[in-house]
Amino acid sequence: MAPVVLAQQPAQSGNASSTDSSASAKPQDPSTQQSGSASSSSTQTQTPQTSTTSQTTHVQPGQTAKQQSIQEKNGGSNERILWVYPNFFSVDEEKYNGPITAKQKFLLVTRSSFDPGEFLWYGFLAGISQAQNSEKGYGQGAEGYAKRYASQFGDGTIESYMVEFGFPVVFKQDPRYFRVGQGSFGYRTGRVLKRLVVVKGDNGRDQFNVSEVFGSGTAAVVSIYSYHPADEKNFSNVASVWGEQVAFDAAEMMFKEFWPDVRQKLRDKKNGGAKQP
Repeated sequence: MAPVVLAQQPAQSGNASSTDSSASAKPQDPSTQQSGSASSSSTQTQTPQTSTTSQTTHVQPGQTAKQQSIQEKNGGSNERILWVYPNFFSVDEEKYNGPITAKQKFLLVTRSSFDPGEFLWYGFLAGISQAQNSEKGYGQGAEGYAKRYASQFGDGTIESYMVEFGFPVVFKQDPRYFRVGQGSFGYRTGRVLKRLVVVKGDNGRDQFNVSEVFGSGTAAVVSIYSYHPADEKNFSNVASVWGEQVAFDAAEMMFKEFWPDVRQKLRDKKNGGAKQP
């Protein structure tokens, strides 16, 4: 039994010594803890400042810093109508983040005007014109189709640069379409038609849409009296082209407003009714 008692005593003395050492260390802890807590608190107060400065500023709700930086760069979107036709001027109204610069307006219209989807669209319009034998001065055959194609491309491109770049820069208007995305069909259609005559200015306020009304009219005058057949150079044709371009812009804005809804429903149907983000 003696060996057992001797074996227990060192353990007790060891525990006592550890207790004594911890007890003797306690009087020194307050100063140490104060300095440690002070340094940790200073570190904690500095941490948010470091993380704040490393983040992108003015990140909008629902967007990542990367998405925000892309939007700030081009001012538009990467949307397409029917997966082909460029829809780069369409932005959700709730994501409006101020006006875009003249450079951004130029880059947007250039990117859109020379997108492959536009070339396909003008080819389609030229085919319809050929079939209807409109503007007979162009003739028929491959040569007639080429002339009609060039005419359609010229009409559309000139109108785009007038309505979405030239006039918006001069009159400080925002050429983008701000999609409502909610509400009844009638309400949203009304907003589309209103957009033809009322546009958001660079100051963020609604104003008369000089860019659409007079920009498209100016484009019609330039195109008709520049390269259209001689027998087509009259005010009647100017008014006709002017009206067609405004009507096309209205139809295009209807697609900008409602196509995302149609696309979402097609995605949901493809995924068995499970709504996709």
